Amino acid sequence: MKLQFTKMQGLGNDFVVIDAINQPVHMNAALARQLGDRRFGVGCDQLLIVERPSQPDVDFRYRIFNCEGSEVEQCGNGARCFARFVVDKGLTRKHAIRVETKAGIIEPRLTEDGLVTVNMGVPALDAKRIPFVAEQDAVEHDLLVDGHALSITAVSMGNPHAVQVVADVEAAPVEHLGPLIEHHPRFPARVNAGFMQIVNRGEIRLRVFERGAGETLACGTGACAAVVAGILRGLLDADVWVQTHGGSLNIKWAGPGTPVLMTGPAVSVFEGVIEISNEIE
Repeated sequence: MKLQFTKMQGLGNDFVVIDAINQPVHMNAALARQLGDRRFGVGCDQLLIVERPSQPDVDFRYRIFNCEGSEVEQCGNGARCFARFVVDKGLTRKHAIRVETKAGIIEPRLTEDGLVTVNMGVPALDAKRIPFVAEQDAVEHDLLVDGHALSITAVSMGNPHAVQVVADVEAAPVEHLGPLIEHHPRFPARVNAGFMQIVNRGEIRLRVFERGAGETLACGTGACAAVVAGILRGLLDADVWVQTHGGSLNIKWAGPGTPVLMTGPAVSVFEGVIEISNEIE
């Protein structure tokens, strides 16, 4: 079976986007791994599946699979690419859409300058919803990792994040600590590990070791979670530029109980068709 796809990227976080409305797609872990493989497939950090909505008040449903096959709840850079895809492909004439995800409803909007702003919803800060094992809710928690107590802020942006402040993000041991934090027993659903350097009250530098994908060039939900953590700690203002290895995102958050707004680019790289074996389909 031949499967049409579009390769897209948001700040170097790359995606295989598949229209499952106009072609039959039976996505599963094995197919996600085949498509996500950078040597034997197309190659990507995540796969985005565009589907018809299951609710009457939304425009689309979108599913997200990591390149290693696991399905996840949310992806900020993916949300922007999703919005660009459905508009560019003529699947909608709207420039502001409501999208159903595993984590709930998000609202991407294409702006006149070609960027995409996404209402990422209200961040979850209570431990049970993240989920995070803690005796009580707090802005900062000590997390014992490799014999050291790290001070982290736990936040969910539809997916769980553990954010720590570092003096120099380039010198941070992301490859060493990232997997240990991701699989820490206090995060029963695993977690994305964020390493944030404060430049000033309106700018941070960020690296994220993503759950199921490893370190990526940028992480949209990670940028949102980092800014939320920095504001809660009193280190940042409500409007912050996040500098990643892949580029810049603008994050706005007015405080607890309000949604996070993320603005950044979404770019189509190329179109393609790949042959899927019947055993994997």
